[in-house]
Amino acid sequence: MPLSSIEIIYADSYILVVNKPTLLLSVPGRAQDNKDCLVTRLQENGYPDARIVHRLDWETSGLIILARDADSHRELSRQFHDREVDKCYTALCWGDLLQEEGKIELPLRYDPPTKPRHVVDHEQGKSALTFWKVLQHNTDHCRVELTPYTGRSHQLRVHMLSIGHPLLGDGLYAHPQALQAAPRLCLHASALSFTHPQSKQRLDFSCPAPF
Repeated sequence: MPLSSIEIIYADSYILVVNKPTLLLSVPGRAQDNKDCLVTRLQENGYPDARIVHRLDWETSGLIILARDADSHRELSRQFHDREVDKCYTALCWGDLLQEEGKIELPLRYDPPTKPRHVVDHEQGKSALTFWKVLQHNTDHCRVELTPYTGRSHQLRVHMLSIGHPLLGDGLYAHPQALQAAPRLCLHASALSFTHPQSKQRLDFSCPAPF
């Protein structure tokens, strides 16, 4: 996949905001055959100073921020840590949600026996909170807006599964019907808001889901 297929949403001397395609790692994997990733492609194609600030799952597409110097990286990382970054995702989930909006507050942990899956664990899990809102009802699925308050791995996927509505096309968590209902994981980072690390201006970006 050439760099031209990675849409550059915004670029200046301090930051990059790009639209990560599905089926592309954010950073290199441990295995030798998993070195291809978003940050490497950017570094090799005009942005040698690109530094990852946060990550999206391999299958998740959408908005991601990269820093271009150490100070900007430090400040953006602080904003994520202090929950000053607003993130919003668009997803398709199996079934029909009976309410129009709600929240899921269930602790999560990594589950080594079913690597790389995560599970709800009320004793050993870390706190996780997701807000959801129905955007559209369809015959066998709903389009939803997902807003994570915390940023646990696989949080949105496991939380929606936990209430009986797995994401379409999710090879890790969906049952066969939901998996076969879409050719890809239907999860896309569609909106992102943060403070520019140098100008201190609040920036808002949006990127419609390709499904």
